Amino acid sequence: MRPLLHPTLVNGRSGDPALYVETLFEKRAILFDLGDITPLPPRKVQRLDHVFVSHTHIDHFIGFDRLLRLLVGRDKTLALYGPVGFIEQVHHKLQAYRWNLANRYESDLVFVVTEVASSCESRVALFRLRNAFAAEPIGPRAIAEAAICSQPTFRVSAAILEHRTPCLAFAIQEVAHVNVWKPRLDELGLPVGPWLRELKHAVMEGRPAHHLVRVPAGRSFSQPREMPLAALRSVLTVTPGQKIAYVTDVADTAANRTAIISLARNADLLFIEAAFTQADAELAAERSHLTTAAAGTIARDAKVRRVEPFHFSSRYTGQEERMLNEVSAAFAGRRSQHAGSGGEFPSAASSHQNAPNVTRMREDDATAPFSRCREA
Repeated sequence: MRPLLHPTLVNGRSGDPALYVETLFEKRAILFDLGDITPLPPRKVQRLDHVFVSHTHIDHFIGFDRLLRLLVGRDKTLALYGPVGFIEQVHHKLQAYRWNLANRYESDLVFVVTEVASSCESRVALFRLRNAFAAEPIGPRAIAEAAICSQPTFRVSAAILEHRTPCLAFAIQEVAHVNVWKPRLDELGLPVGPWLRELKHAVMEGRPAHHLVRVPAGRSFSQPREMPLAALRSVLTVTPGQKIAYVTDVADTAANRTAIISLARNADLLFIEAAFTQADAELAAERSHLTTAAAGTIARDAKVRRVEPFHFSSRYTGQEERMLNEVSAAFAGRRSQHAGSGGEFPSAASSHQNAPNVTRMREDDATAPFSRCREA
């Protein structure tokens, strides 16, 4: 089955963090972190409807200005999520510009900004172009089961990690993966077409059996008609939804590891920072980042299906294969030849072959730790 969510590292493994996630069959997208997004064409930026920011260090938030520039003048509502203090930081970004001509725009740009104050509470504020982006507090909202965003087709959970400042890790999961069984459509004389999207959404939204779906004319009937969901369920297969986790800029502490493993457990794909080599573990600890070995070990302990290391330090320019090999070794429970004096990694049930170039996930390959992600 083709996955609904298609992730791309905008700047590869070593540039500013920004993970662009396209949704299959829908002209909308999700972004994790707002580093440099100039490689994204304007049409892709304009598709965004949710942006999740881990923290506001410059390499994770510098892209906000380009986002703003490309959206002003369009009728758009964009949801932004970030750690404690995020509302104030977005407010300052917006107020750095003068909006005395805002009333000349016929369309309105609205930011719905949520900051994750704790594991059980968030705060929300609106910023509207028509109101010169003055802050409009909405108030607190409860967080249930770590879910900070729930949509009909997906939900996003978050964990608050430590990076000498609160830093969020995220996991996005499809509510369900719904696939159309074309042979069954043919048996029933039902046509293919856009109506199947409505049918899928009805299932993912948990509509009742008597919910009516409009079906266009086909071989079985010459005029469009409405059919109950119960009569159409046989053309669908429903399986657990795809899960992607995103973790960056965290200190290698026991508490952080526990939180990451809980958030990312059994993910189909884990994007995780591997800023330093194992040989530079002291430097990683000093700067509150993960090593290649830590990233691979956490991925293994979380029992993820695939791991995508990124956010490599610029000090390793030209050494991407080495970095990937070290993560791969830890993920497989082996000791890398570059690991230094860190000792053997715990054994793993299976070994993994390394494919050193970055890229996009292939759903039919469950053995390789790295995938092929095309660049934006």
